[in-house]
Amino acid sequence: MKANWNHFFRWKTLPKQILILSLICLYQFPVLAQSTVKSVSLFDGKTLTGWKTVDPAHASLWFVKDSVIRSGDGIKKIPGNTYLHTLKEYGDFEFRCLFRLSGNPATGMINSGIQYRSILEGNKIIGYQADIGNGFWGDLYDEHRREKLVSGDLRTLKRILKEDGWNSYIIRCKGNRHELYINGVKTCDYTEQDSKIPQKGVIAVQIHSGGVAQVEFRDLTISEL
Repeated sequence: MKANWNHFFRWKTLPKQILILSLICLYQFPVLAQSTVKSVSLFDGKTLTGWKTVDPAHASLWFVKDSVIRSGDGIKKIPGNTYLHTLKEYGDFEFRCLFRLSGNPATGMINSGIQYRSILEGNKIIGYQADIGNGFWGDLYDEHRREKLVSGDLRTLKRILKEDGWNSYIIRCKGNRHELYINGVKTCDYTEQDSKIPQKGVIAVQIHSGGVAQVEFRDLTISEL
């Protein structure tokens, strides 16, 4: 009788063993697959090491304060479009950051953006821009080339967007597909059809000329895909 009970329990526990093995397969292998994609910080929180202004004359317009990259003092108007770009170029990646744009629209345009896969020609930057600001939230713009490519989908975003507060941006770019997310909400899904457009370039943060504005960026990271 004892042998029969042992035989019974061996078979009874077999499904549990299979379940455990299945769970290991489900959870372990995705972790191993994801571990090859490493997130790297693009900002040390203290200096602009690894970054450079497109126009050297604008170097003083970008600075670090309270572990945040800033441009604009909220007092003076922004004299011209200015960009701070990475020294390294990126092709396929997922970029993440937190940003805050503030300013009085009555003083002029309050706008910013994040350039990517962009190239430098003298004091000009050419390439894709994930747009920031009223009337432009989540748009995909092509700076100094084709202008606006896609209008941001704000149907959901408008319910959770903090227009003068901190928001998050995710830019995911792989091959010819471009995805933009603000606060986790997809605003743009674009497929590039022009094979002549560069698929690699710098990342840059921008503040637009016009009004009395200030833009802040923090927690900038990138995962190369």
